[in-house]
Amino acid sequence: MLADADLPLVLGVTGASAQQLAVRALQLLLDAGASVDLVASRGAALVWQTELGLALPTEPARQEAFWRERTGSSGGCLRCHRWSDQAARVASGSFRTRGMLILPCTMGSVGRIAAGVALDLVERCADVHLKEGRALLIAPREMPWSLVHLRNLTTLAEAGARIVPPIPAWYQRPESIDDMVDFLVVRMLDGLGYDLGGIHRWQGPITALPEGER
Repeated sequence: MLADADLPLVLGVTGASAQQLAVRALQLLLDAGASVDLVASRGAALVWQTELGLALPTEPARQEAFWRERTGSSGGCLRCHRWSDQAARVASGSFRTRGMLILPCTMGSVGRIAAGVALDLVERCADVHLKEGRALLIAPREMPWSLVHLRNLTTLAEAGARIVPPIPAWYQRPESIDDMVDFLVVRMLDGLGYDLGGIHRWQGPITALPEGER
């Protein structure tokens, strides 16, 4: 029998900017030997095409090869699903998972999930995790947030989801965008019980800085 820590994570990727966060999250998970069921929305494929000039395959085996190439990872277990396949195993509450992370998450997806509307597999999986009382982390990628956005996010939080916007911290003294990305991704995955390390965690205030850093 699988322990909760051995169950697969559902990683939803929707059509918002910041696809690099999804790539890094997947890389860290696979390198750690995790099992991941990945669902990329139709909008995500459009973002890959328009922002990065890359075609995201829809056929699961080809899409797995795509993500493996992008992450450079051969570890873990990765299963990809078509965005429209609502008969996939992750669409059923009887399929056990560790939880779900939607990274990044569009405000359109937020609104539909909050309304209980599932037009694709990402939204269906989110609905399943809410109804089953499982961990659902949503990383909305939009700014500023309108009152409509805030109300939808509040509805999801009241339904049991955790809202984890990708907001960097400066106390870790990031020296590159990669440092910021790692901090964001690791902190999100903290919320699902993964112990990935690799970031500077808050240890209390610094009492004195070296002369050259003041």
